[in-house]
Amino acid sequence: MRKNLEETRQYFLADRFAVHTGITIDEVGDGFARCSMEIKDHHRNAHDTVMGGAVFTLADLCYGAACGGEAVSITSEISFLRPATGTKLTAEAHVVKDGRSTVFYEIKVFDDRSRVVAFATMTGYRVEKG
Repeated sequence: MRKNLEETRQYFLADRFAVHTGITIDEVGDGFARCSMEIKDHHRNAHDTVMGGAVFTLADLCYGAACGGEAVSITSEISFLRPATGTKLTAEAHVVKDGRSTVFYEIKVFDDRSRVVAFATMTGYRVEKG
């Protein structure tokens, strides 16, 4: 498992869509990651709020960083609780189950006011690293 922050950042440079959105991996640990994204105009929808897809992408990359890229998501569920405010979103992923072949994570996405704007759960399947 990738536990080193720089190694994790380098690995996820290959995740071109997440890189394009401007997500930063800020911290990684054993079954944990914190990622952030500065809210830019291209993250906004027609309602002038942050698009759900941008919030989900942040949660998804945070999950990937927390499990060190060793598992791919097989199910994902996200609940959007309120519109994001401010200029930055932060996601934190925590492992709930770290099994031999499957993993389960909870991810919370916060806005600048430390309000939870989305809550996600992801079940993953361990993959062989190439």
